[in-house]
Amino acid sequence: MGKIKFSLLGKKTFLISFLIGTSLLLLFWITEADFLIVWGFYYVVIAAVANLLITLYELMEYLSDISEKKCNGNSVLLLLLNIPIALLYLTLFFNFC
Repeated sequence: MGKIKFSLLGKKTFLISFLIGTSLLLLFWITEADFLIVWGFYYVVIAAVANLLITLYELMEYLSDISEKKCNGNSVLLLLLNIPIALLYLTLFFNFC
């Protein structure tokens, strides 16, 4: 079985979204600074729009390109993984704060 391949844009977008979101949540838990709640809200809105646009781009590439289909399709699935992660973080935030 081969290695799972992702497009560079999809992989970087996922990693940046995941790392910034995780960092904001951990910083809030450590410092309990109220301004991080506001930053987190704005971050989620901006990240949702950016992830949606890049997911749509990857999906269009997947549906239109016949050579590297698997790469773009895997990236779509990777970017969609941000949704349950965000919901988990939201649940943790409301339960422990």
